[in-house]
Amino acid sequence: MNQSGNESSRKKHPLLKSFLASFAIGGFLTSSIPLQARAEMVDSPKVVVDEVWQIINHEFVDRNFNRIDWIKKREELLEKNYSSKKQAYRAINQALKELGDPYTRFLPPEQFETLTSQTSGEVSGVGIRIAIDPRTQDLYIIETIRQSPAEEAGLQRGDRIVRIDGKPTALMDLDQASEALKGELGTDVNLEIARRGKPAFNVSVTRAQFEVPSVDFAMKREGELNIGYIKLEEFSSHAAEQMQKAIRELNQQKAQGFVLDLRGNPGGLLFASVDIARMWMSQGEIVDIVDRQGGHQTFSADNSAITDLPLVVLVDGDSASASEILAGALKENSRATIVGTNTFGKGTVQSVHSLSDGSGLAVTISRYYPPSGTNINKKGIAPDIVQALTREEQYLLSQDPSLIATKADSQYSKAIAILRTVGKLNHNNSYGSILK
Repeated sequence: MNQSGNESSRKKHPLLKSFLASFAIGGFLTSSIPLQARAEMVDSPKVVVDEVWQIINHEFVDRNFNRIDWIKKREELLEKNYSSKKQAYRAINQALKELGDPYTRFLPPEQFETLTSQTSGEVSGVGIRIAIDPRTQDLYIIETIRQSPAEEAGLQRGDRIVRIDGKPTALMDLDQASEALKGELGTDVNLEIARRGKPAFNVSVTRAQFEVPSVDFAMKREGELNIGYIKLEEFSSHAAEQMQKAIRELNQQKAQGFVLDLRGNPGGLLFASVDIARMWMSQGEIVDIVDRQGGHQTFSADNSAITDLPLVVLVDGDSASASEILAGALKENSRATIVGTNTFGKGTVQSVHSLSDGSGLAVTISRYYPPSGTNINKKGIAPDIVQALTREEQYLLSQDPSLIATKADSQYSKAIAILRTVGKLNHNNSYGSILK
């Protein structure tokens, strides 16, 4: 989970909040470097090596650095001669590996760019995900991002891309195809598309900057009940505002209960999880953040809940980080029933830093605990009701995502059964009130 600002608004709130751009360019302990070594570092890969060392030295949650002599490690790193950035990157990765924390990691420029897009909730391009069929080597669209240029142009999942700007995709690997789709904002890419049941046709798509939806929602009629179904993909900087819109619109459609789907949600910004928890909870502690000095920062509900209608939350082994903060808060405050399987078990918070060569560093700076104070790291959160998908269900839902949150989805069906029981207990389906 990435932190944001000074740790009170986590995931995906404006880009300034979502990233700590602390440029530590060798300024903390330079006096310990010989003059000759300092001169050699100018325009050298050693600059990035030392930036990483400095950030870890000042922020890493384990002040003992996993029993590594971190001062000596700096000397070792700066004594080496790096012939290329890649060589320096390998040395950085090896040093970080010794810290024993999988979430403190170095990000080469292309990976850092991807991460910033994810956390900002905005990307540029045409808005498709592509894959190559290993049997035929055909290039297919496997996802069209909602509200993207590709969706506006009418592209669909399953479309086969025959040519990109006149070049046959049969001669391209996945990287080459991805590169061919990239380009300056406002420029067009011309695609020849083959769609089942139709003759091949050409589409011109204009590259643009667009917001990636983090929330998908729908009103579902389940027997006598109106159920508001909300799927939260990740905790981006736009997730809270999108969640607020979803709850309010479903309230206006007279929802009688909610299913919040966090399955497969890898997490995101800390503050987004806190903001979203407050939409469901009027009172109670949400999460306690403990830094490397042992200082505590506790976040609680603030009487700003939008609804108190019954809520079931779906989780699985890929529900991580911010998902676990939200699920833990709702469970331990008896605000929701948690259904599914044990969550991932990531109980730490990272800050993300931009480095001078365009690369980045995620460093674990604190640990978090649900209201009970339980350490969930590597353990996860146990659901109130265990309901695992069979292998057949997993395969079916992965092949046809439209079946998620239908009768073919046993975890969703269990959630509906729970809400139906609550309805009977509350008589005439008078579940609660819209608070805001």
